[in-house]
Amino acid sequence: MDLFEDDTPQGNAPEFSVSELSGAVKRMVEGEFSHVRVRGELGRISRPASGHIYLDLKDDKSVLAAVVWKGQASRLSARPEEGLEVIATGRLTTFPGQSKYQMIIEDIAPAGAGALMARLEKLKAQLGEEGLFDPARKKPIPFLPEVIGVVTSPSGAVIRDILHRLRDRFPRKVIVWPVAVQGQAAAGEVARAIAGFNTWTPGGAMPRPDLLIVARGGGSVEDLWAFNEEVVVRAAAASQIPLISAVGHETDTTLIDYAADRRAPTPTAAAEMAVPVRMDLLSQLQSLEARQARAITLAMTRRGQRLTDLSRALPRPDAIVAAQAQRLDFVSQRLDAALQNGVEARAAKLRGMALTPSVLRARINSDSRTIATLDTRATAAAARLLAQKQQAVENLDRLRETLGYEATLKRGFAVVRADGHVATSTKALEAAKTVEVELADGRVTLR
Repeated sequence: MDLFEDDTPQGNAPEFSVSELSGAVKRMVEGEFSHVRVRGELGRISRPASGHIYLDLKDDKSVLAAVVWKGQASRLSARPEEGLEVIATGRLTTFPGQSKYQMIIEDIAPAGAGALMARLEKLKAQLGEEGLFDPARKKPIPFLPEVIGVVTSPSGAVIRDILHRLRDRFPRKVIVWPVAVQGQAAAGEVARAIAGFNTWTPGGAMPRPDLLIVARGGGSVEDLWAFNEEVVVRAAAASQIPLISAVGHETDTTLIDYAADRRAPTPTAAAEMAVPVRMDLLSQLQSLEARQARAITLAMTRRGQRLTDLSRALPRPDAIVAAQAQRLDFVSQRLDAALQNGVEARAAKLRGMALTPSVLRARINSDSRTIATLDTRATAAAARLLAQKQQAVENLDRLRETLGYEATLKRGFAVVRADGHVATSTKALEAAKTVEVELADGRVTLR
């Protein structure tokens, strides 16, 4: 019999216990609303020690109580935050102990792009204030990396496009770190992949990449949301390996784009940024080699022509040598006569220097006069020096008399000595056995 069907006559309604009525309401609510999706704004979020989450879903007119059990709380797609507009999925039930109904939430997702963008802007401002998007932090992309690490889904068009583009442009070693690029586990896996590549040792058994590419194809805001998560952005900013972000299409922007060292509009464009075109480099190298060969040939030709032009202006070698040879002949002819004349001149001078008595007497007389002159000058100099020294001694003696204490005694002063020592205080006199007073004309001993 249905508790809500009244088959009794009018005025003779059956009676139910409170538990019976509450149980009937519970069965009806859970049967009719076993799976519902509710859109609303989160409010009054409570997280007690039990691990459960109690919250309210509300709009401008009503409030719906809800609970997320402990086992489900860690598996939610989005962390509940007060004021966030969400779509909650779950079921309705009643709580007989307080005669109220509530929603048991199994998952929470941000409601629409508007709420997502508000949350995105808040996180972007927070990370920007920490300096994670500072251009000064960005590292240059290597010109030609030996090893490229790719963080993406192992299945799908993205990895195939990257490998195909790298193969066409400049084949490189590629290491793929497979991750989920959508869903609850995506953010953690992408962050761990970036950090994992950075822990590899350069030159180890597994070569450390010179460049990282984090890639995903296009999608909705919700599909790309993993690349807006804080853990992914911090991992990209902390990467010591240069990183290119290639998430979504050209119009899609995620927070990892701001933290990466370069942003590519598509995964294919990321591969184009990673390596140059090998054929273009070969062509450029050949062009440079040809230009170098032409430059060397032209330089050698110009220098050869210049040398030829200069050689025409030089005189003939025999003409240069002829003038000097003629001069040598002329000098050699004069050399014999010059030597003979030199010998004769020196012989005549030697004869004139012969020592005769008259020459010796003249030399002695000259030296005697010189000695007498020097003796006179030495005597005068000694007398002047002696007079200067005597004057200096007299000046010092007068200074001694002026500065000595004897001159002071003549002006009426006296020197008092106690037991042979100069006394400078009355205590010294009181303790002395003998006192001596020195005046200008002598000393007097007092007892």
